Amino acid sequence: MSTIAYTWDEYIALNEKLVANVAESGWEFDSLLCLSRGGMRPGDFFSRVYDMPLAIMATSSYREAKGTVQADLNIAKYITGCEELTGRVLLVDDMVDSGVTIREVIGHLKASHPKITEIRVAVLWWKGHSVVKPDWYVEYFEDCPWISQPFETYDSLGKDGIIDLVKKKEAAK
Repeated sequence: MSTIAYTWDEYIALNEKLVANVAESGWEFDSLLCLSRGGMRPGDFFSRVYDMPLAIMATSSYREAKGTVQADLNIAKYITGCEELTGRVLLVDDMVDSGVTIREVIGHLKASHPKITEIRVAVLWWKGHSVVKPDWYVEYFEDCPWISQPFETYDSLGKDGIIDLVKKKEAAK
């Protein structure tokens, strides 16, 4: 499996383009929901640009082998950041990989939030083997590479590692 690594600047540009794609479509949404953890950064861009609250739903399937192996999907019972999802919902995540998470979350939302009238999906990356096609995406990958996001360098750093990193940067000033 190939790996594609993104810099912070590239990652920011992808988020800006995703928000612009949705804005250019003219589709208006009443509620903004992101999936944690991957959708929190793109969701934050939408929240700031649209000046609206960001609801967050915790989901987890990549828990094994330091987040590289997909397991059973867990969907949080509660959503933070909003009282109730209503009307048209923009669901934001970093990617649609297998599509299982998005498909299951959409089903869960429709079953547990009867005031939702429509759900559309916006992601940075869409992979070719997905069972779901997002409404908006920035990059499509037919060959399904591993995507390395710039903040993933912190995953294996640990507390001592971050202290050392900060000290080295301060010493280099």
